[in-house]
Amino acid sequence: MRAIALTTTMLLLAACSTDPHLMNTASSGDGPDEFAIVPTKPLSMPTDLNVLPAPTPGGGNITDATPQADAVAALGGNPGQLAAQGVGAADGALLAYTSRLGRDAGIRQITAQEDLEWRSRHSRRALEILARTNVYYRAYEDMTLDSWTEADRWRPTGVQVPSNPPRYLPGQAEAVNRPYQQDRLVD
Repeated sequence: MRAIALTTTMLLLAACSTDPHLMNTASSGDGPDEFAIVPTKPLSMPTDLNVLPAPTPGGGNITDATPQADAVAALGGNPGQLAAQGVGAADGALLAYTSRLGRDAGIRQITAQEDLEWRSRHSRRALEILARTNVYYRAYEDMTLDSWTEADRWRPTGVQVPSNPPRYLPGQAEAVNRPYQQDRLVD
């Protein structure tokens, strides 16, 4: 009897959760995070020690790891542009056109708050919390674009659209109407 009462209490407490996390991305172990390991740059001796800047507490160092700048350089970009502030000359016309009707400076905070409220309203249910399942696709199902319907809508207009995967999977009797269901069924 106590086990039933304890289980019921746990389910009720789990159902009251306002956890807005929809995907189960927590690590299952206490091991190291392999993505946090960044190789250091080799030490190098400058040609003139007199031109070195004065050390500043918390300041940068020429041997500090710069993974973002390294990634930009590896992809052929200019790492110096990461520190650039403002809008580039090439994007000025685009920014002027998109803000012609006005813009809200705090739009990122507004959309973040609205998304948090949406995720809280569509959060995991009691058994989903206990089973540690992902409910991301269910929560955003109303906002998901159906690729087959859109392709069927654009095809008669003469717009070139890519081919879609088959609606039926081998051995499946009914149509797969949502793209994410196909991913789940093929696992």
